Amino acid sequence: MTQTTAVEFQRKFGEFQHQAQREPVEITRHGRRELVLMSADHYDWLVAAGRRVHRTEDAAPAVVDAVRRAEMDPEHAALDDLMK
Repeated sequence: MTQTTAVEFQRKFGEFQHQAQREPVEITRHGRRELVLMSADHYDWLVAAGRRVHRTEDAAPAVVDAVRRAEMDPEHAALDDLMK
């Protein structure tokens, strides 16, 4: 992610505007992250992704039960080691 100061952002707004079409631009003030400039498409994608997220505790009882009863294919048993 491109990073710039608020002062430099003000001086080179057009340049950072074009940069934000390709990737988010982090704007700092006094060394601290303050703003992130991004394209409208990127923002819309993030908002839509946030709406697709569901909390586990809000899952329907049938879903919780199905997960509880699910078994992993033995070929993936090595993945358990990653949890240790």
